[in-house]
Amino acid sequence: MYYIAGLTLGPSSSSQALEGLAVFTTFRYMQYIISGMRATASVANAEAGPIRSTPTSLIGKIISPIHGLAFFIPPVMYSLCVAFNRFVQPAWMQRMSLPHDYFQYETEVGLRVAACASTFVVLRFVGRTSKHLGGQWHAIGRREKPKVVQTGSSVLIQGVLFTLMSWSYAPLVGLSITAAAFAVKMPIEEDLIMKDPAIAGEYRAYMQKVPARVIPFLW
Repeated sequence: MYYIAGLTLGPSSSSQALEGLAVFTTFRYMQYIISGMRATASVANAEAGPIRSTPTSLIGKIISPIHGLAFFIPPVMYSLCVAFNRFVQPAWMQRMSLPHDYFQYETEVGLRVAACASTFVVLRFVGRTSKHLGGQWHAIGRREKPKVVQTGSSVLIQGVLFTLMSWSYAPLVGLSITAAAFAVKMPIEEDLIMKDPAIAGEYRAYMQKVPARVIPFLW
């Protein structure tokens, strides 16, 4: 028996409550991301105008959809499958679970609850990133009034948190694809910037000031 908030729960109901918390957290995160993207897109169109240059190569055209699908599919599938299965992970999903042998059940529950709580903290950083991008938000392309964004924060830990929330390897697969797509997108985006005379000089100075793209002092 387990005791949560003064309630006595059996193993089955405790597991369902935990999955319910993870599904709710995932749903809230996705809701925040989607609503934030819509709001930021409206601000970007109003402040910096429409996108006037986009990649012409095949990989440049498909990499953003791949990036987006790899980001959205794992949490959406988890939420829908668990919710429609009465807040129990289906058998096929359980086969991708993280090992249960290394931790006691209470420790596993604690890690999953902590991951859920941390996700709401991450939302604040996501909001700050969108705020700093402002009028320059886009998939890949240069807007009518481009400028270099030199402030803001980038959060790359949500995949790890979702792995703990769902206690599954599946989000790591999506995270790997997302990271690979991001690595492919960066040089394509930089090429567009360097071909734009309105911003190339400013971006060249920014690259000298901040030579690392993602990881300070490394890459």
